[in-house]
Amino acid sequence: MRLAVVLGCLTLSATAQAFCGFFVGGGDSKLTNNASQVALLRKGNRTVMTMANNYQGPPENFAMVVPVPVVLQKQDVKTLAADVFDHIDALSAPRLVEYWEQDPCYVQRPMQSGMAYPSSAPSASARGGGGMGVKVEAQFVVGEYEIVILSARDSGGLDKWLRLNNYKIPEGAGEALAPYVRDQMKFFVAKVDIHKVKRDANGTVQLSPLRFSFESNELRLPVRLGLLNANGKQDLIIYVLHPTSRFEVANYPNVFIPTNLDVVDAVRQSFASFYAELFDATMAQRQGKAVVTEYAWQTSSCDPCPVPPLQASDLATLGEDAMHGTQSPASGKVMPPSPGGGYYGDFASWVLTRLHTRYSKESLSEDLIFREAKPVTGGRANYDGTSGDAGAKVADGGGNNFQGRYIIRHYWSGGVKCDHPRYNIWGGPPGGGEPSASAARGLATAPRGKVALKSVVRSPVPALQLPGQPPPRRK
Repeated sequence: MRLAVVLGCLTLSATAQAFCGFFVGGGDSKLTNNASQVALLRKGNRTVMTMANNYQGPPENFAMVVPVPVVLQKQDVKTLAADVFDHIDALSAPRLVEYWEQDPCYVQRPMQSGMAYPSSAPSASARGGGGMGVKVEAQFVVGEYEIVILSARDSGGLDKWLRLNNYKIPEGAGEALAPYVRDQMKFFVAKVDIHKVKRDANGTVQLSPLRFSFESNELRLPVRLGLLNANGKQDLIIYVLHPTSRFEVANYPNVFIPTNLDVVDAVRQSFASFYAELFDATMAQRQGKAVVTEYAWQTSSCDPCPVPPLQASDLATLGEDAMHGTQSPASGKVMPPSPGGGYYGDFASWVLTRLHTRYSKESLSEDLIFREAKPVTGGRANYDGTSGDAGAKVADGGGNNFQGRYIIRHYWSGGVKCDHPRYNIWGGPPGGGEPSASAARGLATAPRGKVALKSVVRSPVPALQLPGQPPPRRK
Protein backbone atom coordinates (compact mmCIF):
# COMPACT_ATOMS: atom_id res chain seq x y z
CA MET A 1 0.00 0.00 0.00
CA ARG A 2 1.44 3.34 -1.05
CA LEU A 3 1.53 6.21 1.39
CA ALA A 4 -0.25 9.53 1.08
CA VAL A 5 0.97 12.56 3.03
CA VAL A 6 -0.68 15.68 4.31
CA LEU A 7 1.86 18.36 5.17
CA GLY A 8 -0.55 20.62 6.92
CA CYS A 9 -1.59 22.99 9.66
CA LEU A 10 -5.00 24.60 9.40
CA THR A 11 -7.92 25.74 7.28
CA LEU A 12 -11.58 26.64 7.69
CA SER A 13 -12.71 26.25 4.09
CA ALA A 14 -14.34 23.36 2.28
CA THR A 15 -12.73 24.33 -1.03
CA ALA A 16 -9.47 26.05 -0.10
CA GLN A 17 -6.73 24.94 2.23
CA ALA A 18 -4.49 26.79 4.67
CA PHE A 19 -1.54 24.72 5.80
CA CYS A 20 1.75 24.66 7.65
CA GLY A 21 2.90 22.40 4.82
CA PHE A 22 1.76 20.74 1.61
CA PHE A 23 -0.09 17.63 0.49
CA VAL A 24 1.72 14.61 -0.85
CA GLY A 25 -0.20 11.65 -2.28
CA GLY A 26 0.74 8.09 -3.01
CA GLY A 27 -1.05 8.23 -6.38
CA ASP A 28 -2.60 10.78 -8.69
CA SER A 29 -5.73 11.36 -6.58
CA LYS A 30 -6.22 14.83 -5.18
CA LEU A 31 -5.85 15.22 -1.40
CA THR A 32 -7.72 17.99 0.38
CA ASN A 33 -8.01 19.27 3.91
CA ASN A 34 -11.24 21.14 4.56
CA ALA A 35 -11.59 21.93 8.24
CA SER A 36 -8.54 22.62 10.38
CA GLN A 37 -7.69 25.08 13.14
CA VAL A 38 -4.66 25.96 15.28
CA ALA A 39 -4.10 27.32 18.78
CA LEU A 40 -0.75 28.59 20.10
CA LEU A 41 -0.36 28.76 23.88
CA ARG A 42 2.79 30.70 24.67
CA LYS A 43 4.68 31.48 27.89
CA GLY A 44 8.29 32.63 27.82
CA ASN A 45 10.00 30.63 25.09
CA ARG A 46 7.70 27.65 25.47
CA THR A 47 4.90 27.05 22.96
CA VAL A 48 2.14 24.45 22.88
CA MET A 49 0.57 24.11 19.43
CA THR A 50 -2.77 22.36 18.93
CA MET A 51 -4.09 21.67 15.46
CA ALA A 52 -6.89 19.68 13.91
CA ASN A 53 -7.36 18.54 10.33
CA ASN A 54 -10.00 16.87 8.23
CA TYR A 55 -8.79 14.75 5.32
CA GLN A 56 -10.43 13.95 2.00
CA GLY A 57 -8.65 11.65 -0.40
CA PRO A 58 -7.85 8.02 -1.24
CA PRO A 59 -8.72 5.39 1.41
CA GLU A 60 -5.06 4.71 2.14
CA ASN A 61 -2.68 5.39 4.97
CA PHE A 62 -1.49 8.98 4.91
CA ALA A 63 0.53 11.34 7.07
CA MET A 64 0.67 14.93 8.28
CA VAL A 65 4.00 16.73 8.29
CA VAL A 66 4.82 20.02 10.02
CA PRO A 67 8.15 21.89 10.32
CA VAL A 68 9.06 22.27 14.02
CA PRO A 69 12.06 24.00 15.63
CA VAL A 70 13.22 21.08 17.82
CA VAL A 71 13.19 17.29 18.02
CA LEU A 72 9.95 16.25 19.70
CA GLN A 73 9.72 13.26 22.02
CA LYS A 74 6.68 11.16 22.87
CA GLN A 75 6.00 13.11 26.07
CA ASP A 76 5.73 16.29 23.97
CA VAL A 77 2.87 14.99 21.81
CA LYS A 78 -0.77 14.28 22.70
CA THR A 79 -4.00 13.57 20.87
CA LEU A 80 -7.13 15.46 21.95
CA ALA A 81 -10.90 15.18 21.57
CA ALA A 82 -12.30 16.18 18.17
CA ASP A 83 -14.29 19.09 19.62
CA VAL A 84 -11.28 20.78 21.26
CA PHE A 85 -11.74 24.00 19.22
CA ASP A 86 -15.51 24.37 19.57
CA HIS A 87 -15.43 26.44 22.76
CA ILE A 88 -12.58 28.80 21.86
CA ASP A 89 -14.06 29.42 18.40
CA ALA A 90 -17.53 30.26 19.72
CA LEU A 91 -16.11 32.47 22.48
CA SER A 92 -13.91 34.58 20.20
CA ALA A 93 -16.06 34.70 17.06
CA PRO A 94 -17.70 38.01 16.05
CA ARG A 95 -20.97 38.34 17.90
CA LEU A 96 -24.41 39.74 17.08
CA VAL A 97 -26.46 41.32 19.87
CA GLU A 98 -29.97 42.70 19.91
CA TYR A 99 -31.40 45.67 21.86
CA TRP A 100 -34.81 47.22 22.23
CA GLU A 101 -35.26 50.92 22.84
CA GLN A 102 -36.96 51.38 26.18
CA ASP A 103 -40.13 53.38 26.80
CA PRO A 104 -38.92 57.00 26.46
CA CYS A 105 -41.26 58.03 29.27
CA TYR A 106 -39.98 55.46 31.74
CA VAL A 107 -37.98 56.89 34.64
CA GLN A 108 -35.10 54.57 35.45
CA ARG A 109 -33.95 53.93 38.97
CA PRO A 110 -30.32 54.97 39.62
CA MET A 111 -27.83 52.25 38.77
CA GLN A 112 -25.80 50.75 41.58
CA SER A 113 -22.17 51.80 41.63
CA GLY A 114 -19.58 49.37 40.36
CA MET A 115 -21.68 47.92 37.54
CA ALA A 116 -19.56 48.49 34.46
CA TYR A 117 -21.80 47.42 31.61
CA PRO A 118 -25.09 46.10 33.03
CA SER A 119 -26.91 46.02 29.72
CA SER A 120 -24.02 45.46 27.37
CA ALA A 121 -25.33 42.18 26.03
CA PRO A 122 -27.80 39.38 26.50
CA SER A 123 -26.37 36.35 28.31
CA ALA A 124 -26.09 32.68 27.44
CA SER A 125 -25.25 30.75 29.91
CA ALA A 126 10.30 5.14 7.59
CA ARG A 127 13.22 4.08 6.15
CA GLY A 128 16.65 5.47 6.96
CA GLY A 129 18.02 8.31 4.84
CA GLY A 130 21.61 8.69 5.93
CA GLY A 131 22.87 8.71 2.33
CA MET A 132 20.59 11.65 1.53
CA GLY A 133 21.43 13.74 4.58
CA VAL A 134 18.13 12.81 6.26
CA LYS A 135 18.15 11.49 9.82
CA VAL A 136 15.34 9.89 11.79
CA GLU A 137 15.66 11.68 15.13
CA ALA A 138 12.78 9.97 16.99
CA GLN A 139 9.92 7.51 16.44
CA PHE A 140 6.85 6.76 18.56
CA VAL A 141 3.11 6.05 18.39
CA VAL A 142 0.34 8.33 19.73
CA GLY A 143 -3.29 7.38 19.10
CA GLU A 144 -3.84 6.69 15.40
CA TYR A 145 -0.53 8.40 14.52
CA GLU A 146 2.84 6.75 13.90
CA ILE A 147 5.21 9.68 14.36
CA VAL A 148 8.69 10.17 12.91
CA ILE A 149 10.85 13.25 13.54
CA LEU A 150 13.26 13.99 10.69
CA SER A 151 16.18 16.34 10.22
CA ALA A 152 17.86 17.12 6.91
CA ARG A 153 21.14 18.66 5.74
CA ASP A 154 19.68 19.97 2.48
CA SER A 155 16.26 20.27 0.86
CA GLY A 156 17.27 18.15 -2.12
CA GLY A 157 18.04 15.22 0.14
CA LEU A 158 14.73 15.63 1.97
CA ASP A 159 12.90 15.83 -1.36
CA LYS A 160 14.61 12.62 -2.53
CA TRP A 161 13.91 10.83 0.77
CA LEU A 162 10.21 11.64 0.52
CA ARG A 163 10.03 10.41 -3.06
CA LEU A 164 11.92 7.17 -2.32
CA ASN A 165 9.52 6.53 0.55
CA ASN A 166 6.58 6.75 -1.90
CA TYR A 167 5.57 10.32 -1.13
CA LYS A 168 4.27 11.93 -4.32
CA ILE A 169 5.20 15.55 -3.69
CA PRO A 170 4.35 18.60 -5.81
CA GLU A 171 6.78 20.20 -8.20
CA GLY A 172 8.77 22.93 -6.49
CA ALA A 173 8.63 21.24 -3.10
CA GLY A 174 12.41 21.12 -2.75
CA GLU A 175 12.68 24.87 -3.25
CA ALA A 176 9.85 25.47 -0.77
CA LEU A 177 11.50 23.23 1.83
CA ALA A 178 14.88 24.91 1.51
CA PRO A 179 14.27 27.82 3.96
CA TYR A 180 13.20 25.40 6.71
CA VAL A 181 16.24 23.19 6.15
CA ARG A 182 18.52 26.26 6.22
CA ASP A 183 16.93 27.25 9.53
CA GLN A 184 17.76 23.74 10.82
CA MET A 185 14.11 23.00 11.53
CA LYS A 186 12.95 19.43 12.04
CA PHE A 187 10.05 17.75 10.27
CA PHE A 188 7.22 16.23 12.30
CA VAL A 189 5.73 13.38 10.23
CA ALA A 190 2.53 11.90 11.67
CA LYS A 191 1.52 8.82 9.63
CA VAL A 192 -2.15 7.90 10.09
CA ASP A 193 -3.36 4.32 10.32
CA ILE A 194 -6.47 4.57 8.13
CA HIS A 195 -7.98 1.53 9.88
CA LYS A 196 -8.16 3.47 13.16
CA VAL A 197 -10.22 6.38 11.81
CA LYS A 198 -13.74 6.72 10.42
CA ARG A 199 -15.10 8.55 7.40
CA ASP A 200 -18.38 10.43 7.33
CA ALA A 201 -20.98 10.20 4.55
CA ASN A 202 -18.96 12.67 2.46
CA GLY A 203 -15.77 10.66 2.72
CA THR A 204 -14.12 13.07 5.16
CA VAL A 205 -11.87 11.66 7.87
CA GLN A 206 -11.90 13.51 11.19
CA LEU A 207 -8.42 13.17 12.60
CA SER A 208 -7.75 13.42 16.31
CA PRO A 209 -6.35 16.89 17.01
CA LEU A 210 -2.63 16.81 17.75
CA ARG A 211 -0.95 18.84 20.45
CA PHE A 212 2.80 19.22 20.72
CA SER A 213 5.04 21.44 22.81
CA PHE A 214 8.50 22.85 22.24
CA GLU A 215 10.96 25.59 23.20
CA SER A 216 11.70 28.36 20.69
CA ASN A 217 12.81 31.99 20.90
CA GLU A 218 10.52 32.91 18.03
CA LEU A 219 6.78 32.31 17.65
CA ARG A 220 6.30 31.42 13.99
CA LEU A 221 3.64 29.64 11.95
CA PRO A 222 5.08 28.00 8.80
CA VAL A 223 2.32 28.54 6.23
CA ARG A 224 4.32 29.01 3.01
CA LEU A 225 4.39 25.32 2.10
CA GLY A 226 0.60 25.22 1.91
CA LEU A 227 0.65 27.53 -1.09
CA LEU A 228 1.95 24.64 -3.21
CA ASN A 229 -1.53 23.12 -3.02
CA ALA A 230 -3.55 26.34 -3.13
CA ASN A 231 -6.49 26.44 -5.55
CA GLY A 232 -7.48 29.96 -4.53
CA LYS A 233 -7.78 32.05 -1.42
CA GLN A 234 -7.26 30.35 1.92
CA ASP A 235 -8.72 31.28 5.29
CA LEU A 236 -6.48 31.15 8.33
CA ILE A 237 -7.68 31.66 11.92
CA ILE A 238 -5.16 31.54 14.77
CA TYR A 239 -5.88 31.58 18.50
CA VAL A 240 -2.93 32.81 20.59
CA LEU A 241 -3.04 32.40 24.38
CA HIS A 242 -0.55 34.23 26.62
CA PRO A 243 -0.56 34.97 30.38
CA THR A 244 -0.45 38.78 29.99
CA SER A 245 -0.28 39.97 26.38
CA ARG A 246 -2.21 40.01 23.17
CA PHE A 247 -0.34 39.15 19.98
CA GLU A 248 -0.06 40.48 16.45
CA VAL A 249 2.06 39.62 13.41
CA ALA A 250 5.47 41.22 13.03
CA ASN A 251 5.92 40.91 9.27
CA TYR A 252 2.55 41.93 7.80
CA PRO A 253 0.20 44.89 8.43
CA ASN A 254 -2.14 44.47 11.38
CA VAL A 255 -5.68 45.84 11.23
CA PHE A 256 -8.68 45.65 13.55
CA ILE A 257 -12.08 44.60 12.32
CA PRO A 258 -14.59 47.49 12.40
CA THR A 259 -16.75 46.98 15.47
CA ASN A 260 -19.73 48.42 17.36
CA LEU A 261 -21.67 48.75 14.11
CA ASP A 262 -25.45 48.98 14.05
CA VAL A 263 -26.96 46.71 11.40
CA VAL A 264 -30.44 46.11 10.06
CA ASP A 265 -32.67 43.33 11.38
CA ALA A 266 -32.17 41.21 8.24
CA VAL A 267 -28.55 40.51 9.26
CA ARG A 268 -29.80 37.95 11.79
CA GLN A 269 -30.68 35.65 8.88
CA SER A 270 -27.24 35.83 7.30
CA PHE A 271 -24.83 36.93 10.01
CA ALA A 272 -21.91 34.80 8.80
CA SER A 273 -22.30 36.10 5.23
CA PHE A 274 -22.54 39.68 6.48
CA TYR A 275 -19.37 39.29 8.51
CA ALA A 276 -17.54 37.61 5.61
CA GLU A 277 -18.31 40.66 3.45
CA LEU A 278 -17.15 43.04 6.19
CA PHE A 279 -13.96 41.03 6.64
CA ASP A 280 -13.26 40.97 2.89
CA ALA A 281 -13.81 44.74 2.65
CA THR A 282 -11.39 45.27 5.55
CA MET A 283 -8.75 43.09 3.88
CA ALA A 284 -9.24 44.90 0.57
CA GLN A 285 -8.11 48.15 2.22
CA ARG A 286 -4.65 46.54 2.44
CA GLN A 287 -4.83 44.76 -0.92
CA GLY A 288 -5.33 41.49 0.93
CA LYS A 289 -1.94 41.73 2.62
CA ALA A 290 -2.94 42.03 6.26
CA VAL A 291 -3.87 40.08 9.37
CA VAL A 292 -7.09 41.11 11.11
CA THR A 293 -7.50 41.12 14.87
CA GLU A 294 -11.03 39.96 15.69
CA TYR A 295 -10.76 39.40 19.43
CA ALA A 296 -8.43 40.16 22.36
CA TRP A 297 -9.83 39.54 25.85
CA GLN A 298 -9.06 37.85 29.14
CA THR A 299 -10.09 34.19 29.08
CA SER A 300 -11.87 34.43 32.44
CA SER A 301 -14.53 36.90 31.27
CA CYS A 302 -16.54 38.01 28.25
CA ASP A 303 -19.18 40.68 27.66
CA PRO A 304 -21.36 39.75 25.77
CA CYS A 305 -20.91 36.01 26.00
CA PRO A 306 -22.10 33.73 23.19
CA VAL A 307 -20.83 30.93 25.47
CA PRO A 308 -19.27 30.99 28.96
CA PRO A 309 -15.57 31.92 29.09
CA LEU A 310 -12.80 29.36 28.99
CA GLN A 311 -12.52 27.21 32.10
CA ALA A 312 -9.42 25.87 33.78
CA SER A 313 -9.94 22.54 32.03
CA ASP A 314 -9.96 24.28 28.61
CA LEU A 315 -6.66 25.99 29.35
CA ALA A 316 -5.12 22.76 30.57
CA THR A 317 -6.26 20.92 27.44
CA LEU A 318 -4.75 23.59 25.20
CA GLY A 319 -1.39 23.36 26.96
CA GLU A 320 -1.35 25.13 30.32
CA ASP A 321 -0.47 21.80 31.93
CA ALA A 322 2.66 21.56 29.75
CA MET A 323 4.08 24.91 30.82
CA HIS A 324 7.17 24.37 32.97
CA GLY A 325 7.19 26.34 36.16
CA THR A 326 3.46 27.05 36.15
CA GLN A 327 0.84 25.87 38.56
CA SER A 328 -2.53 24.53 37.50
CA PRO A 329 -5.50 26.74 38.32
CA ALA A 330 -6.97 26.12 41.72
CA SER A 331 -10.37 25.23 40.32
CA GLY A 332 -12.41 25.13 37.15
CA LYS A 333 -15.38 26.86 38.72
CA VAL A 334 -17.10 29.53 36.65
CA MET A 335 -19.05 32.21 38.46
CA PRO A 336 -22.64 32.97 37.43
CA PRO A 337 -23.21 35.63 34.74
CA SER A 338 -23.27 39.27 35.75
CA PRO A 339 -26.50 41.25 35.32
CA GLY A 340 -25.22 42.53 31.99
CA GLY A 341 -24.43 39.13 30.51
CA GLY A 342 -20.72 39.01 31.37
CA TYR A 343 -19.06 36.05 33.06
CA TYR A 344 -16.19 36.14 35.50
CA GLY A 345 -14.15 33.11 36.55
CA ASP A 346 -12.16 32.54 39.75
CA PHE A 347 -9.05 30.96 38.20
CA ALA A 348 -5.91 32.18 36.44
CA SER A 349 -6.68 34.24 33.36
CA TRP A 350 -4.79 34.28 30.05
CA VAL A 351 -5.19 36.72 27.16
CA LEU A 352 -6.86 35.18 24.10
CA THR A 353 -6.09 36.81 20.74
CA ARG A 354 -7.96 35.73 17.62
CA LEU A 355 -6.20 36.59 14.34
CA HIS A 356 -7.72 36.05 10.90
CA THR A 357 -6.40 36.39 7.36
CA ARG A 358 -7.48 35.25 3.91
CA TYR A 359 -4.58 34.90 1.55
CA SER A 360 -3.32 33.66 -1.79
CA LYS A 361 0.03 33.09 -3.47
CA GLU A 362 0.08 36.75 -4.41
CA SER A 363 -0.59 38.15 -0.94
CA LEU A 364 1.40 35.85 1.38
CA SER A 365 5.01 35.02 0.65
CA GLU A 366 6.45 34.64 4.17
CA ASP A 367 5.64 32.57 7.23
CA LEU A 368 3.72 34.41 9.92
CA ILE A 369 5.89 35.67 12.78
CA PHE A 370 4.14 36.82 15.97
CA ARG A 371 5.06 39.35 18.62
CA GLU A 372 3.55 40.72 21.81
CA ALA A 373 1.47 43.88 21.34
CA LYS A 374 0.05 46.70 23.45
CA PRO A 375 -3.41 46.24 25.00
CA VAL A 376 -6.46 47.15 22.93
CA THR A 377 -10.08 47.93 23.76
CA GLY A 378 -13.12 48.24 21.51
CA GLY A 379 -16.51 46.77 20.76
CA ARG A 380 -17.96 47.43 24.23
CA ALA A 381 -21.23 48.96 25.43
CA ASN A 382 -22.22 51.62 27.94
CA TYR A 383 -24.54 50.92 30.85
CA ASP A 384 -27.57 52.15 28.84
CA GLY A 385 -26.90 49.92 25.84
CA THR A 386 -25.34 52.62 23.67
CA SER A 387 -21.97 51.86 22.11
CA GLY A 388 -19.11 52.58 24.47
CA ASP A 389 -16.56 53.23 21.72
CA ALA A 390 -16.21 53.65 17.99
CA GLY A 391 -13.67 50.89 17.49
CA ALA A 392 -10.21 49.72 18.46
CA LYS A 393 -8.06 51.87 20.75
CA VAL A 394 -4.52 50.77 21.56
CA ALA A 395 -3.02 51.97 24.86
CA ASP A 396 0.31 51.66 26.65
CA GLY A 397 -1.28 49.91 29.62
CA GLY A 398 -4.47 48.37 30.95
CA GLY A 399 -6.31 45.22 29.94
CA ASN A 400 -7.47 43.79 26.65
CA ASN A 401 -11.19 44.15 25.90
CA PHE A 402 -11.64 44.07 22.12
CA GLN A 403 -14.22 42.15 20.12
CA GLY A 404 -16.14 42.25 16.86
CA ARG A 405 -19.63 43.28 18.02
CA TYR A 406 -22.64 44.08 15.83
CA ILE A 407 -25.98 45.37 17.03
CA ILE A 408 -29.56 45.05 15.84
CA ARG A 409 -31.58 47.90 17.41
CA HIS A 410 -35.36 47.89 17.63
CA TYR A 411 -36.36 51.54 17.86
CA TRP A 412 -39.33 52.57 19.98
CA SER A 413 -42.52 52.41 17.95
CA GLY A 414 -45.13 52.81 20.68
CA GLY A 415 -46.92 55.90 21.82
CA VAL A 416 -45.28 58.74 23.74
CA LYS A 417 -47.25 59.88 26.81
CA CYS A 418 -44.89 62.41 28.34
CA ASP A 419 -43.70 65.91 27.50
CA HIS A 420 -39.99 65.17 27.65
CA PRO A 421 -39.28 61.71 26.18
CA ARG A 422 -35.78 60.29 26.60
CA TYR A 423 -34.73 58.21 23.61
CA ASN A 424 -31.67 56.03 22.98
CA ILE A 425 -31.84 53.96 26.16
CA TRP A 426 -31.60 50.27 25.34
CA GLY A 427 -32.32 46.99 27.04
CA GLY A 428 -34.17 43.73 26.63
CA PRO A 429 -37.42 43.11 24.74
CA PRO A 430 -40.66 44.67 26.00
CA GLY A 431 -41.97 41.33 27.25
CA GLY A 432 -38.85 40.69 29.30
CA GLY A 433 -36.06 38.17 28.86
CA GLU A 434 -32.58 38.39 27.38
CA PRO A 435 -31.98 36.50 24.11
CA SER A 436 -28.47 35.14 23.76
CA ALA A 437 -25.72 36.71 21.68
CA SER A 438 -25.05 34.90 18.40
CA ALA A 439 -21.55 33.99 17.18
CA ALA A 440 -20.54 34.02 13.51
CA ARG A 441 -19.32 30.49 12.79
CA GLY A 442 -18.09 28.77 9.64
CA LEU A 443 -16.78 32.03 8.22
CA ALA A 444 -14.57 30.51 5.52
CA THR A 445 -17.52 28.69 3.94
CA ALA A 446 -20.07 31.47 4.43
CA PRO A 447 -21.66 32.45 1.09
CA ARG A 448 -20.02 35.56 -0.30
CA GLY A 449 -21.57 38.12 -2.62
CA LYS A 450 -24.99 37.75 -0.98
CA VAL A 451 -24.93 40.81 1.30
CA ALA A 452 -24.44 44.46 0.24
CA LEU A 453 -22.80 46.23 3.17
CA LYS A 454 -24.22 49.64 2.23
CA SER A 455 -27.74 48.29 2.54
CA VAL A 456 -27.34 46.60 5.92
CA VAL A 457 -24.84 48.72 7.93
CA ARG A 458 -26.53 51.62 9.75
CA SER A 459 -23.35 53.06 11.29
CA PRO A 460 -21.10 55.16 9.04
CA VAL A 461 -17.72 53.56 8.34
CA PRO A 462 -15.68 56.12 6.36
CA ALA A 463 -12.69 53.79 5.92
CA LEU A 464 -14.92 51.36 3.98
CA GLN A 465 -16.91 54.08 2.19
CA LEU A 466 -20.07 53.11 4.05
CA PRO A 467 -22.26 56.21 4.58
CA GLY A 468 -24.54 54.60 7.15
CA GLN A 469 -28.28 55.05 7.53
CA PRO A 470 -30.24 57.48 9.71
CA PRO A 471 -32.34 55.92 12.48
CA PRO A 472 -36.06 55.68 11.81
CA ARG A 473 -38.24 58.53 13.01
CA ARG A 474 -40.00 57.85 16.31
CA LYS A 475 -43.68 58.53 16.57
